Amino acid sequence: AAGMFLRLLSDVRWRAANPKWRRMTCCWRSASSTAEPHPVSLPAQAQVVICGGGIMGTSVAYHLSKMGWKDIVLLEQGRLAAGTTRFCAGIVSTARQVSIELKMADYSNKLYQQLEQETGVNTGYVKTGSISLAQTQDRLISLKRIASSLNVMGIPCEIITPKQVAQLHPLINIHDLVGAMYVPEDALVSSANVSLALATAASRNGVQIHERTSVSHVSVQKGRVAAVETDRGEIKCQYFVNCAGQWAYELGHSGEEPVNIPLHACEHFYLLTHPLKEPLASNLPTIVDPDGRIYIRNWQGGILSGGFEKNPKPLFTEGRNQLEIHNLQEDWDHFEPLLSALLRRMPDLEALQIMQLVNCPESFTPDMRCIMGESPTVRGYFVLAGMNSAGISYGGGAGKYLAEWMVNGYPSENVWPLDLKRFGTLQSSRTFLRHRVMEVMPLICDLKVPRWDFQTGRQLRTSPLYDRLDAQGARWMEKHGFERVKYFVPPGKDLLDLGQSKTFYKPDWFDIVGSEVKCCKEAVCVIDMSSFTKFEISSTGDQALESLQYLFSNDLDVPVGHVVHTGMLNENGGYENDCSIARLSKRSFFMISPTDQQVHCWAWLKNRLPDDSNLTMEDVTWKYTALNLIGPRAVDVLSELSYAPVTPEHFPSLFCKEMSVGYANGIRVMSITHTGEPGFMLYIPIEYALHVYNEVMNMGQKYGIRNAGYYALRSLRIEKFFAFWGQDLDAFTTPMECGREFQVKLEKGMQFVGQEALLEQKQNGVYKRFTMFILEDHDTDMDLWPWWGEPIFRNGRYVGKTTSSAYSYTLERHVCLGFVQHFDEKTGEELVVTTDFINQGEYEIDIAGQRFQAKAKLYPFSSLFAQRRRKDEVELSGYQRE
Repeated sequence: AAGMFLRLLSDVRWRAANPKWRRMTCCWRSASSTAEPHPVSLPAQAQVVICGGGIMGTSVAYHLSKMGWKDIVLLEQGRLAAGTTRFCAGIVSTARQVSIELKMADYSNKLYQQLEQETGVNTGYVKTGSISLAQTQDRLISLKRIASSLNVMGIPCEIITPKQVAQLHPLINIHDLVGAMYVPEDALVSSANVSLALATAASRNGVQIHERTSVSHVSVQKGRVAAVETDRGEIKCQYFVNCAGQWAYELGHSGEEPVNIPLHACEHFYLLTHPLKEPLASNLPTIVDPDGRIYIRNWQGGILSGGFEKNPKPLFTEGRNQLEIHNLQEDWDHFEPLLSALLRRMPDLEALQIMQLVNCPESFTPDMRCIMGESPTVRGYFVLAGMNSAGISYGGGAGKYLAEWMVNGYPSENVWPLDLKRFGTLQSSRTFLRHRVMEVMPLICDLKVPRWDFQTGRQLRTSPLYDRLDAQGARWMEKHGFERVKYFVPPGKDLLDLGQSKTFYKPDWFDIVGSEVKCCKEAVCVIDMSSFTKFEISSTGDQALESLQYLFSNDLDVPVGHVVHTGMLNENGGYENDCSIARLSKRSFFMISPTDQQVHCWAWLKNRLPDDSNLTMEDVTWKYTALNLIGPRAVDVLSELSYAPVTPEHFPSLFCKEMSVGYANGIRVMSITHTGEPGFMLYIPIEYALHVYNEVMNMGQKYGIRNAGYYALRSLRIEKFFAFWGQDLDAFTTPMECGREFQVKLEKGMQFVGQEALLEQKQNGVYKRFTMFILEDHDTDMDLWPWWGEPIFRNGRYVGKTTSSAYSYTLERHVCLGFVQHFDEKTGEELVVTTDFINQGEYEIDIAGQRFQAKAKLYPFSSLFAQRRRKDEVELSGYQRE
């Protein structure tokens, strides 16, 4: 069998390259070995215990040992590299949509290239290049967007014609192609051998590796990892790393303190053939045909071809397998659509002899991104799993970032898109995971245009107003499991068309969102923002104030009833969270954070607040419905409903009052809208939500009130140059870099987290600046739209990427927000970014390879919003800064 052959080949190469392996590790035990009936006993304690001997576990061990940690034990329930890693197709591809995934794959490629030289283990590394095919114009646009990102990262890449595809790979049928993307430095490896090479290097650095050892559970004391229980005894340890692949979910739930790791396995099929009459060259490029849902690579003169079918088969793993993953059953009927796609793409294969159909498990996550990081509930419990069939591409980079995280306390790149804490407990339901992975696996090949939404696992967390808003034409998206309104479809619109429109160009909702924005600016709108994370922190004495003053960068010792916009910074001054905090009383605070901060922020604060029974923190997200009342007439609606004056003289900006609205008491009203527009946020006890909403809508009718959604909010906040956490701000962005020095208490002589880093930046300058770009020669109707992640060029040189963008209905132009850096033209060294550097450049934004001129601004426009003008009358350079 081919699988056995692969394994034997790995073992032969492994033994040949490592004759002293047994002596070196003191615990190697091959399946056939009889020389060692009693394996070496486990150590009683270690600094780190890693569970899983596949590509992830060995990569973490390798990188930790490289960083100087030696007291490490790696445990594998079967044999090294005998799980999913053994069956991996071995394609190392850097063509990734998400920036951090692209960086991980690029690092992995470079690591594997030199691994054989470092370890003496043959990794099978061959630089073949890869060709991603496009059968449609939209697919080609998608590839062009990826190509733009690869090129500015220094990864060679080009968009090629179908004829060039035929020259690079003569067996490919090109009749239905419109183009392709060629990445010449992509590679093939033997994934099992890469794993064994990493294990060899790790063991030479002192890592102990024990096979045939199962982890049963992790012991926890005072919220920290204390020990690991195995079938061969206990190991006391400070850190545990769950790299158990498809078993990671069960292992996470087996401990005394459950750790939720939302992943689920599906069957994954690929085909192996005998060599062709004229065996394929070993350096023939790998073919990825996403529209045909298949990939094709050379395998020993024949081919290996698999894919991601539309109807995947989840493996509902109730129990953990104690041995290697055995080859699952062949299912030719299930594989037939992929085989048909393969024969269409390579018609000459009709007469080829098939060796085997391999069926192996692959684990997938709810959002198609891998899972890494520290558990929010157990300190010292780290996870690296859920690779969505890209384990070999990410293995090196993911292991590096996790090792940095463990050793330094943070990785060298922003890994928030992959952080375990982006999920809550709600994503760990077995039913949810089973349904979601059936959607996720086909999505790997599906065309992902901006603003697409998952269809499974929906209506999980909803506002009390969900049915009411749904009946009025709400179109929904989901964030952290919470349903949020995108926009409202007016009566009479073709709903089907609107729901199915997928494009990189001007979207169908353009006019709908435009009318919602107009209403926000001229009358009054209501946006349900109940998904915001809401915490209450209080104490019997001054403990709450003292603790929060240290953990937050702005001064929170304000009069009762004031709202403070502040960052929750890390030691490097970067934003771990960006939030608003209202002082409800001398000793209690109400904190509002972004939706996806619920788990991350709670864990961050829990780990840093003093262990004091007089200090309490409560998650009250579910207790309050939040309505954002935006627009110049919001003040009229609220004053009529509350019989209280709410004009700016009586209710100044950034103020908080408990008020009655209609019949309901205890409504927390704040003069803040998160958009720069006038209005109020109403935090309503959940039982009053429907009443207050109905009252607001009834009273607002005479002022032209209407519902609005998050797309309108996005347009409003971007044209006012408001940065949002998770899109523009992250753990590597400081207040100094995004014009928020005024939100930092540097002059007040108080200590707070991140203070030293900010003082250093204040003295030495910043190496990136948050900048607003207005596209000048961009045709909204005809040109591709910017969304996020587009490269920014200054005087023809790459200086950064956009972080978010939206059409400004006021400016009648597109606005992009992003960070500008300054690199020395000769050395590439980072230089300080000054105001002059920003203002004196000529800028272009690259959208899928096409560059559009843009004007850069460091401040929002002020007079612009006082009077509306048509775009041909607008002289952008003439505005005063706000």
